[in-house]
Amino acid sequence: MPNQKNTKKCPVCGNPVIIFRNPLPTVDVIIEYGTGIILIKRKNPPPGWALPGGFVDYGESLEDAGRREAMEETELDLCQLRQFHTYSSPDRDPRRHTISTVFIARGRGTPKAGDDAAAVEIFALNEIPPLTFDHNHIIDDYLGHRR
Repeated sequence: MPNQKNTKKCPVCGNPVIIFRNPLPTVDVIIEYGTGIILIKRKNPPPGWALPGGFVDYGESLEDAGRREAMEETELDLCQLRQFHTYSSPDRDPRRHTISTVFIARGRGTPKAGDDAAAVEIFALNEIPPLTFDHNHIIDDYLGHRR
């Protein structure tokens, strides 16, 4: 699909301005905790269990976004943060086209739901429930990487 663009008039000078529709950058974090991983139950649509994560703020690095999202949603500090993989399928998020850089980290602290997480739980790697977005695919890749 080509980059869709629209032309609008500049509100200041009236000249045409091209508005591009680009994918939005996001991060997701596989937080290793004990012998399992941390998942959040989402408060907002789409509902269900998911990896902690979210949108990257302007002026923020991917690593800082991962740490911020983990803290906001799970109240956990991250250590040993390392980049795992990037996922870019246009249909990975039903709301809009996103590109997610996924990190793996160890969680420190006591998990507690915050921000847009209705719940936080530790799941054994052999008991991962159905997840939203493409997160089951991400977990499958993660499990393959661990082998």
